[in-house]
Amino acid sequence: MVPEDLLRGLVPQVLSVLVRRYGNFDACEDAVQEALLAAVVQWPEQGIPDSPAAWLITVAGRRLTDLQRSEAARQHREATSAALTPRDEFVTIGPGDDQSRGDDTLVLLLLCCHPALSRPSAMALTLRAVGGLTTTQIAHAFMVPDATMGQRISRAKQQIKAAGASFRLPTGPDLHDRLRVVRHVLYLIFNEGYTATSGPDLRRPDLTAEAIRLTRELHRLLPDDGEVAGLLALMLLTDARSSARTGPDGTLIALADQDRTKWNQDQIAEGTALVTQTLSAAPIGPYQLQAAIAAVHDEAARAEDTDWPQILVLYELLEQVWPNPMVRLNKAVALAMADGPAAGLELLATLDSDERIAGGHRLQAVRAHLLELAGDVPAALTAYEEAARRATSLPERRYLEDRAARLHE
Repeated sequence: MVPEDLLRGLVPQVLSVLVRRYGNFDACEDAVQEALLAAVVQWPEQGIPDSPAAWLITVAGRRLTDLQRSEAARQHREATSAALTPRDEFVTIGPGDDQSRGDDTLVLLLLCCHPALSRPSAMALTLRAVGGLTTTQIAHAFMVPDATMGQRISRAKQQIKAAGASFRLPTGPDLHDRLRVVRHVLYLIFNEGYTATSGPDLRRPDLTAEAIRLTRELHRLLPDDGEVAGLLALMLLTDARSSARTGPDGTLIALADQDRTKWNQDQIAEGTALVTQTLSAAPIGPYQLQAAIAAVHDEAARAEDTDWPQILVLYELLEQVWPNPMVRLNKAVALAMADGPAAGLELLATLDSDERIAGGHRLQAVRAHLLELAGDVPAALTAYEEAARRATSLPERRYLEDRAARLHE
């Protein structure tokens, strides 16, 4: 059995070398996937090579050479022919390749988050090319058929090719803009894993784990980027609560009701140290502020110990640097907890005309919670029922239905 972590960790290194040598991202990515398949078939029988990366590069490189010689060979040659290759024919990875590995991973991330791509396409391509996930794994994560995800990834690679993107590190404003997209794509991948937008499960741990792994790598490459550090801290501090978010039967448990002894203290310590360091050393950005909010939550041993006034101040700062409806929605909760539910409901009303959030379930769910805190049971019941109808995640829908049922009693 080939360790999955080994293969996934090699993907960016192998793909980077090939794209630098051959220049065709689309063809190189396909070749890497075939080489990975060959490894899964051959390594359990023949043993893992002394240099797994060199083995994969050789197999994938031979595939690319076949394509260059004849399009017909594309249908007949298989990467598994690597089994017949003497060991001394495999390429070696020299000092130059090894030294460029970190830069190559960053370039790959930037390439997968090219401005020509939509956010969903960038997420899928990042998970495939940098994360090493298969099309089937990505399709399962986003609850779409394999064929649909395959087409999305294929279109993304074609769009990169049509845009004339090259395998090089952008500079100046272009690098800044690309990094902003990279951070946001990793943020979206984590959020989709932490609270799935649809389906029977609340979480998709494979996505959260992959988002954290990729963000760790980005932080290693860019240790002075405060927002990368803030993003990693946010993920760690949020993921630390994962084991307490659901009951034995998968039911959602609200933050205030969670058993905080189940929270991962190592992740909390690491995340808190990261955000403390970056807030004092780098310009403040939205990921750092969100990490600071998460740290305040995680510091409270009991829900009633939460420093809501401090969280409210942080949300006010966050809204200044990153104004959007989700920030205001969360700010309304903090305001309600700090100054009373009436204040929160008043702020919540400003979102009713915002098309970005008005049609979803979250606005109604928060309104129901604040109405319940205010003692308006009939209005809270109506809001819970409406939120449940709109929810696409089964655990969230059941949670909202349970809240409504309690108010009926």
